[in-house]
Order: sequence, then structure tokens, then C-alpha cells
Amino acid sequence: MAFGVVTPVVTTFATAGTALAAPHHALVKGLKVFVIPKNLGNSYFTTADSVKTGGALLALKQLGEIGQETSGTTDTPSSQLPVIQADITKGANALIISGTDPSALCPTLDSAMKKGITVVTYDSDTNCRDLFINQATPQGIGAIEVDLIAKEIHDAGQIAIVSATIDDTNQNTWIRYMKQELKKYPKVKLVKIVYGNDDTATSVQVTQGLLSSYPNLKGIISPTTVGIAAAASVLDTPKYRGKVQLTGLGTPNEMKKYVADGTVQAFALWNPANLGYLAAYAAVELASHAITNAQGQSFVAGRLGKFTVGPDHTVLLGPPFVFNKSNINNFNF
Repeated sequence: MAFGVVTPVVTTFATAGTALAAPHHALVKGLKVFVIPKNLGNSYFTTADSVKTGGALLALKQLGEIGQETSGTTDTPSSQLPVIQADITKGANALIISGTDPSALCPTLDSAMKKGITVVTYDSDTNCRDLFINQATPQGIGAIEVDLIAKEIHDAGQIAIVSATIDDTNQNTWIRYMKQELKKYPKVKLVKIVYGNDDTATSVQVTQGLLSSYPNLKGIISPTTVGIAAAASVLDTPKYRGKVQLTGLGTPNEMKKYVADGTVQAFALWNPANLGYLAAYAAVELASHAITNAQGQSFVAGRLGKFTVGPDHTVLLGPPFVFNKSNINNFNF
């Protein structure tokens, strides 16, 4: 899992390379596949998508497809939709999308699927797609974050959540499961959910607002890589370090400093590069008609091995992983 992070660009291309198809069928080469993260300039999606990190565009290159990363600059449907529409016009065979909203993208994506374009979502689902590549079960993600913060505040005290946007599908699903998990900890009280819009400056501002509004706050959960890094930068002072605990979903490279100095004890994630890589393989399998999205269908995703389509046309990458001081330096993404 040693992958570096490269500087994001507006469009990144992966040209045809050596195919790594599963032996029981032949995949179509030369497919136009557009990878559309929530927004460009987000290090999480740079890792998920880039050739250099081993993400989606590397898989497309290995499979002999024509891959391009495109998206808007903000985590909003109004920024993402024009890009999706433009990619369809360019002759897309498949779209790999992290949805900025569960329903706002659907008229466009439904139209694309009616034209025979494969739609695969990854990271954040929509109500309209052929297949969703899930990074981990929503229950598992929500539960691990609550369990971590509860342990860190000794099962008692006020906590808050710094989320991305109010409409993000994955954020809201995880928060719903967090609330369920919190029932195990009757002395832990969720006092507020705020939204940083996956923007660093906004996330810093709302974190500062929480600390001002709730002087007895004991912990913060941020289930977004932008949010947790921003919140950590606020808490990384003698006034808050070790007094207000922080956990959530983060990337090791962004969080190493804060783990080393004690601002953060532990946080969770998965390998974003593996998520993108898996999504690309699934999209090519579907677009090649090598598999359908029916439960029980299986395929081999290169270096990651065999995967099987589960309920609700979903493929699961695997369980979340907890990073802490004992292991974080073993990772580079």
C-alpha cells in the first residue's frame, strides 16, 4: 500500500497499455472511460484516480482503455453535472463517478444509461447507476468512528461531527450509522453536525465555531479527509491538543504530523487507490458485457484479486483500517 500523491491536474490521461483481463473472457480495448471524482484538487481523489498512485487510471491503462479524469472544482452537483454532460457528448463508453448528490445527477445519468453508457459509482453512491463500488460497509465505517472517539473520551462527554456537504450520500449514510452506534454509549452526546463543504477554509471555520459554541466539547468526528485534516490543524495547539479528541476518515500522509504530536490518536480509512482501481476494473467488465450487475457475478480486478457483486448491485472493497502511531509510517498515500 505504498503509494505517493501527485499534484492534481484538470485532465489526466491514461493511454492504452497491456491488458490484464480475467482468463475466462476477453475485455474490449479502447473504451472511453471518464473518471469523475467529487471535485478536482482533493488529495483523496488524486490518490484514488492517479496512475502514479496505482488508482483508476492505472487500471484503465493496464486494460488498454482510454481513461480521463474530469470534474468540477467544488463538491457540488452544479459543478459536477456540466462535466458529466460534456463527457457523454465526447462519446463515453463508461462513467466512474463519486456522486455529489444522490438524486440531482440522476436525470443525466439515467439518460446516459439509456444510451448504453455504463455508470459505476465509487466512494459516494447515487440513486441511479449500474454498479456501486463501496469502500467498506456503511455500518462498519460509522461504527468504527464512534468506537474510536468513545474510547478516546472514556465513553462520556459531548462530541460533534464535521461533515462535508449536507447532501453527500456517503456522509449522511455514515452519520446515520454513527447515531445508531452511539446508542451503545449513553454518556456520549452528539451536540452538533456542521458542514465544511470539503473545503479546507470552510472546515477550519466550522471547527472553530464548534469550539466556541461548545466549550465542554470532548471530541470531534470528521468522516471526510478534507475535514479531518482541517479540524486537526485547528486542534494542533496546546489549548486543545489532547483535550479535544479527533477521529474520522483521513489519509496517512495528511495526518502523520498530527498523529506524531498527539493531536490525533487514531483514525480510519481504506486505500483510496485500491478503490479507484477496483472501480475501473468493474466499469470495463460491465462495458465489455463480460459481467452483468446481477448479484453473484464475479470478476478478477488485477492485483486485488477476485470480487463478487453483492446485494443492490454493490461490490465491496473491504473493511476499514485503523491508522495510529504504531503503523502510520508504513503507509504513503
